[in-house]
Order: sequence, then structure tokens, then C-alpha cells
Amino acid sequence: MADKSSSNAYWAANIRLIRILLVVWALVSFGFGILLRPMLSGIAVGGTDLGFWFAQQGSILVFLVLIFVYAARMNKLDREHGVEE
Repeated sequence: MADKSSSNAYWAANIRLIRILLVVWALVSFGFGILLRPMLSGIAVGGTDLGFWFAQQGSILVFLVLIFVYAARMNKLDREHGVEE
């Protein structure tokens, strides 16, 4: 990654990935857990309604998945732009 345009492309891709993952995070934690909970209350998951499940366990599991997705995508992005460790 020698030139400025390559550096800008790397950071633009990084910021785009972060924005996408933040939207997923907000949708799952705030959307499904709080705003959409009444609509999801009729769906049973593990003995409780889906809205409660997203607010308690589902959002935590999604956060863990997002961490691994970010790490994998950043490793790929690093290799593509020649800045891997």
C-alpha cells in the first residue's frame, strides 16, 4: 500500500464495513429487542417470546458473530491491500 489512493480505498472499505456492522448491531439490539418486541411477542423461542429472546440472548450472540465477521473481513481486506500482519 504505497500510494495515497490505495490507502484511501483501504480506509473507505474499512469504514463501509464498520457502518454495515453497526447497522446490523443497532437493528438487532434496539430494533428487535425494543421497538419490534410487541410484533415479535407471538413467536415462541425456547419457552419465551422472540422479542424477549432478542433483548436477552439473541443480541449477545449476534454481537459475538459480528466480532468474528469483522475480524475475518478485515483480514481479507488487509490481504487485498497488502497490509496483512
